[in-house]
Amino acid sequence: MGRRQSVRVGLAVVAAATVVAAAISVPGGTSSGALDLTAAAEQDRSSSDVPHVDQPGTPPHSHHDPSTKNLISRAGFEEGTVDPTTAEQRKAATAYVERERALPDPTLTDVRAYPARTTVPQTRYAMAGACYTLQAPSGAYVVRDGASVALAEVRASAAARFYFKATRLGGYLLHTADGVLASSDGAIEIVAEPSRDADWTVNRRATGRFTFRTVEGAALTARRGDLVAGDRATGFRLQHATSRCSAYPEAGINIAGRPHGGVTSFQEVRGYVDAHTHGMAFEFLGGDVHCGRPWHTYGAPYALVDCPDHTLTQGNGAILESFLSGEPSHDPVGWPTFKDWPAPNSLTHEGTYYRWLERAWRGGQRLFVNLLVENNKMCQLYPIKHNSCDDMDSIRLQAKDMYEFQDYVDAQFGGPGLGFYRIVRTPFEARRVINAGKMAVVMGIETSIPFGCTFKEVLGKDQPACDVAEIDANLEEMHTLGVRQMELVNKFDNALSGVAGDSGEVGLFVNSANFLETASFWQMEHCEPADGESHDKNQTALPTLPEQDAIFGAIYALFGDAVALPQLPVYPPPAHCNKRGLTDLGKHLIRGLAKRHMIFDPDHMSVKARQASMDLIEEIDYPGVISSHSWSTPDTYPRIYRAGGFITPYAGDSTGFVDKWRRHVEWADPRYYWGIGFGADINGLGAQGDPRGSDVPNPVTYPFTGIGGVQVAKQRAGERVWDINVDGVAQYGLYPDWVEDLGLVADAQHAGDGAAIRDDMGRGTEAYLQMWERAVGIAPDSCRNPGLRRSVARVRSLVQPGMSTTEVMRRVGQPFRRLGRTYGVCAKTADDPRVMVRIVFDRTGHVVRVVAP
Repeated sequence: MGRRQSVRVGLAVVAAATVVAAAISVPGGTSSGALDLTAAAEQDRSSSDVPHVDQPGTPPHSHHDPSTKNLISRAGFEEGTVDPTTAEQRKAATAYVERERALPDPTLTDVRAYPARTTVPQTRYAMAGACYTLQAPSGAYVVRDGASVALAEVRASAAARFYFKATRLGGYLLHTADGVLASSDGAIEIVAEPSRDADWTVNRRATGRFTFRTVEGAALTARRGDLVAGDRATGFRLQHATSRCSAYPEAGINIAGRPHGGVTSFQEVRGYVDAHTHGMAFEFLGGDVHCGRPWHTYGAPYALVDCPDHTLTQGNGAILESFLSGEPSHDPVGWPTFKDWPAPNSLTHEGTYYRWLERAWRGGQRLFVNLLVENNKMCQLYPIKHNSCDDMDSIRLQAKDMYEFQDYVDAQFGGPGLGFYRIVRTPFEARRVINAGKMAVVMGIETSIPFGCTFKEVLGKDQPACDVAEIDANLEEMHTLGVRQMELVNKFDNALSGVAGDSGEVGLFVNSANFLETASFWQMEHCEPADGESHDKNQTALPTLPEQDAIFGAIYALFGDAVALPQLPVYPPPAHCNKRGLTDLGKHLIRGLAKRHMIFDPDHMSVKARQASMDLIEEIDYPGVISSHSWSTPDTYPRIYRAGGFITPYAGDSTGFVDKWRRHVEWADPRYYWGIGFGADINGLGAQGDPRGSDVPNPVTYPFTGIGGVQVAKQRAGERVWDINVDGVAQYGLYPDWVEDLGLVADAQHAGDGAAIRDDMGRGTEAYLQMWERAVGIAPDSCRNPGLRRSVARVRSLVQPGMSTTEVMRRVGQPFRRLGRTYGVCAKTADDPRVMVRIVFDRTGHVVRVVAP
């Protein structure tokens, strides 16, 4: 047993012995460091005649209510407060969105999910996911009898069938019902478990024959009628076998029908967008907090397993999981039973396994923002780790993982570039990817100390640990790496911005870690926002650990009590606003993002910092701005829309999301294309949507019809079957089911709203792309913006035959319509202020002609 596993097991034994009782007790006890902090804070308030206070307008409630994930703003409390817009503005925005829904939809087509398979594979990658026979140059076939394999002069129908499970590009397990083909001490046999001796690198010779060599170097060799592990690889002829084949164990997709794409590569797109998920979070916090991973060389049985300390103590030593869930133990078995995990509130287990992500794609999702995430101080506090705790080291590692993951998905789909998961760097590339029927993946950053930009408060003055040159160098490196979306803060104040903070017990613990990082606590002061809700996280309410970002507070509660800290500050009555705002370094970073056409996300910033950041966004007239998961406040949402930005509210429960959707519709800006998406925040940082129950009058009925006419059935993996009505969003593959549920919830509230919310969600990816186009310098469309209209003659002179779609947009702005091979832009004449000019392209996206009335 390795040292790291020994440490984990040791901690697990201690945890199991105490049944984690202290960690999950209610506030007021004295059995853990977490409770001492909570009790101390209450005593501080009591001694200062500051009682436990709920926020203004709070109705009767329980502090154990996990409804925070359904609030319009996760950055501050907002019940019982007023909307920042007027009734007239809300009515006008709603009417505009209704007009948007009435516009013609783009024509969609269907594309193959997987490449067509030929009888004889044409490349070394083409065998993935199918069975083949192996024939030696002599004409003999590989046959098997249980675990024994040999060469024999038999008909093809009597040959052994091997299922080729891709381990990487050009690498395979050769699977049978009894195990996998492996090299063992010079022999070739079937073994029960995969290993490096069973992982075969396959190459194709010019003759069309294929050679096999294990990762350890043994070659599959036909020698004098025997099949052995030799030095020289034999070339085998492969032929597709369609019967008597045992597939490798893997999670199901359970969606019938082909994925949808566009009839051209440059038309308007349809599909769902998730602008905030942490697909590579298995690496963060040192790499040992998270259990399971999104892929594994040997597939689901090895990727979807619990952490060693959970498994070896039968679920009784899962320190963080127990603390977060309130349950002293859980069933540690993932594949194939999945009794207790994944689940909506299980924050330490994998939620974005590649087949679950594939199901989301097959069900209609077309854009996915993967945020690279870290928190160095919490990583340092957690006692088990094998990765660096440095934020930027972790960011680089996770970026590398994204490209490896893309390669792994490509391997499952038959070769480089063929998988559904495509990392993109421009909105134009993303549009091509989506219209090809695949999913565009945008790389982003959400970390507490980006670019090393922390600070220490010394004698009341902040001493930043970074400067302008370091920010520029890091930003350039990240842009080169592929990063295109970024937040400035996450959990801690830093040298760029103040943070919104966290409330309740999580706030107590994260505030303490903020002190360890900066030598200062959050500088929360009393404030009275005009709308009653646009403030930072209040620090006096003490609910139990909520599900949003609770993992950070849990780590400090469990492992931070050995660190000596001064007394926590006693804050004035709420509402609270952080005195720390946007620094000059933060302003420089935002300008740097704009210069590089990267998308800025003000989530998690203090209200003061976020308002200053939006002032800067408006000053430089930059539309590349997004709120990706409801960690902004209602004073900011209308400003983001007015800037030409885009918003994806935190997903949460279907009922809560419908309420958020209704409010965001009322903030829509008529100068820009309308659509909405969601921010899942899955994989350790945010709980997922709970089920509404199978006994509701309007449950999701399986199978249902998704975008493009696909039929979505209940998803299966191993022995587990998931039902959104019973299980909620237990893992990422259930997001198509969640979108279906949104429609049912909305329609029950108001007839016709089900179609409306599904339409708005389907338009979300196009809305994101159009925001991104504006960020790279494309002007808004001239139909929604009459002041941008040129004369018909001027449009004709600007658009020349042979121009690409991108060149056309740089000349005349975003099209109002992108249907098939035709773009429509608005122009004007002396007699008509609105003339639709049609720009016709060939199938490659180059101008053929310009047509005007």
